[in-house]
Amino acid sequence: MTVTGPDEEAADRRSLHERIAADLRDEIMSGDLAPGASLPSTVHLKERFNASNATVQKALHLLKEEKLVIGRAGAAVTVRDHRQRTVRPASYMTPAPSGEPYRWLTETAKNGSRARISLLEVAEAEPPADVAEALRLPASGTALLRRQLLLVDDEPVELVASYYPLAIARGTPMTERRKIPGGTPTLLAELGYPPRLSIDRVSARIPTQDQYQELRLPGSLPVLRTLRVVYSDDERPIEASVMVKAGHLYELQYEFTAE
Repeated sequence: MTVTGPDEEAADRRSLHERIAADLRDEIMSGDLAPGASLPSTVHLKERFNASNATVQKALHLLKEEKLVIGRAGAAVTVRDHRQRTVRPASYMTPAPSGEPYRWLTETAKNGSRARISLLEVAEAEPPADVAEALRLPASGTALLRRQLLLVDDEPVELVASYYPLAIARGTPMTERRKIPGGTPTLLAELGYPPRLSIDRVSARIPTQDQYQELRLPGSLPVLRTLRVVYSDDERPIEASVMVKAGHLYELQYEFTAE
């Protein structure tokens, strides 16, 4: 029997180029390497990580695939300007005023980006178990599914699968394969179900095959999966959405006030 010591158990088993990319990625996402800044030279990185030129180039190639840096062989590698986006969930909860676009579109535009939504699917479907539980559905119960792909500057950034109780959705524009002016929060409020409380459960996961393809992900980096449940009056669940975004391109910002 082989006995593994505590040092071996704690060892980083990733290849060296993956470890180099991880350290540089952290410095980019934390702002130590700011947008537009040049990465340390290859000579410096070789010395810092005790690595060969080929290993350093493999690490930089990973960061280029992730769209965190830009550059070519023999030239300086710099941090891309759109390295990370901050998501403020509280900004999207309030229904948009009549005639105005969905709040995600307007909030994204404030950062100077072009945002659009592609509606992928509208159907009655059996939701994942955590969604069914959140909506208080019976066993094998179904809900209305509206699945969308959110794009910023024509790049896919988030997959959103929103589920609605059929007692609320049937007979409304939600069942139609078309966009809803102001988004579903506005329509739900007009139907007498104003959002009163929104609860997010966020986890980091390895992307599924569909998520990998639809979000055009560069590798096996984690995605952020958010299960958002929206409640109306009397704590009635009116919407449960599964939102998936690339973890290396986003951070979530939650704002709280003391009572």
